[in-house]
Amino acid sequence: MFTGIIEEIGKVNKVEKQAGNMHFSIEAKMTPELKIDQSVSHNGVCLTVVSLQEDTYTVTAVAETLQKTNLKNLKEGAPVNLERGMKLGDRLDGHIVQGHVDQTAVCEKVQEKDGSWEFTFSYDPILQNITIEKGSITVNGVSLTVVNSKANEFSVAIIPYTYKHTNFKSLKEGDVVNLEFDVIGKYVQRIQELG
Repeated sequence: MFTGIIEEIGKVNKVEKQAGNMHFSIEAKMTPELKIDQSVSHNGVCLTVVSLQEDTYTVTAVAETLQKTNLKNLKEGAPVNLERGMKLGDRLDGHIVQGHVDQTAVCEKVQEKDGSWEFTFSYDPILQNITIEKGSITVNGVSLTVVNSKANEFSVAIIPYTYKHTNFKSLKEGDVVNLEFDVIGKYVQRIQELG
């Protein structure tokens, strides 16, 4: 379980394909504090640490994860939003994030707005995911508030701190991002479907 509050931006040092899986070696300051078998969120995707080497650790993404996320697009040198699992008793500063990506979206527009940025994303309606105005959304692992919610499209406002401390600063139009929709909203939607 995560909160969507990014701890640091890691860097992909190595990408290795093995059968249907991909192994990612990530350089991060948090590495000395990690242990094997620990969960870490990578652009919103929960992956398990499988090896540690000084300031670099390795995680593996299986074929299903690669199919449903933007991790398959990661190249050496790419910035990755990182967050370790939340501790019981800590404040929940973002929102409840499972680290299970629902689908990807495309960045349609980036607009600077007098000291902040507005990013607009569109996503495939096939999975019937929804956003609501002022609701929560996770974009590449970052807990954000939805603005301008429309059918299969939404925007988020990014403050300077978030812009500087996440990979939003390198995001441009046409880039693919990972989305995790609000878990409470997903349950409400499912109950209505069954009702």
